[in-house]
Amino acid sequence: MASTATPVGLIGLGLMGEVYALRLTAAGFTVTGYDVDAAKTERLSQIGVRAGSLADIARDCDPIVLAVFSTDQVEDVVESALLPTASGKTVICTSTCDPDRIAALGERVADQLRFLEVPVSGTSEQVRQGDGVGLIGGDETLAAEATPVLAALFPTRHHIGKVGDGGRAKLAVNLILGLNRLALAEGLVFAARLGLDPATFLKIARISAAASQVMDTKGPKMVAGDFTPEGRVRQTLKDTHLMLDQARKAGQQLPLLAVHAEVLEACVSHNEGEQDNSIVIEEIRRRLL
Repeated sequence: MASTATPVGLIGLGLMGEVYALRLTAAGFTVTGYDVDAAKTERLSQIGVRAGSLADIARDCDPIVLAVFSTDQVEDVVESALLPTASGKTVICTSTCDPDRIAALGERVADQLRFLEVPVSGTSEQVRQGDGVGLIGGDETLAAEATPVLAALFPTRHHIGKVGDGGRAKLAVNLILGLNRLALAEGLVFAARLGLDPATFLKIARISAAASQVMDTKGPKMVAGDFTPEGRVRQTLKDTHLMLDQARKAGQQLPLLAVHAEVLEACVSHNEGEQDNSIVIEEIRRRLL
């Protein structure tokens, strides 16, 4: 069990942030958390986390873990809330962000904050179980010093390169992951249209040459119609737009990803943005001749 006299700060208490809180407290850390949504903050006492303000966290915590939604939010928190009073402290950004903007942010704050980006590959449930993979971008010495907290969050970690490279790897991984998820949804719908039982077909697919981890994490949800969120549609769509933007900058077409974005946008238009991203199967079902 790890322990520290200085609490770990946690900013952002969505699906992933709450899991981080659980993992940190289970590892023996004292955690102070904050979310702009008061309802999420109220849940803190149920999981052994002290609620605090951004000012409290900037003043009292080290390291400070960010698990907010977007690049805009990361920039705002770091530059408006942390820079004034958290000088010299370590900031670990786990949000999936625009890698170019995160690299620029890292450069801007380098003289005042010790900045690491560590986006995670895995659903909130996978991270809860210790199966998330941390993708580290930043100084290796700093990453080594942050090992106690990083190990509590992500037992499996890989140092990718400089700040920004963790996010670049995360986007590329998520591109493949999203297309696997969409292909599974389409395959399940196709099998059902041909008269096969989806649950039985999923068992076959999981031992076939087409097998993927997505079949384990999302297949049962698709078959059961259980779209309790472990990774929300709106978050996946946000990440997909980041991928498409990076591809445009690189001069690369990503035709399959463009289809994925279209499907996700259709889910949002059907008020499914807060549901699990496995709900793409419902959009496939809606596409009848």
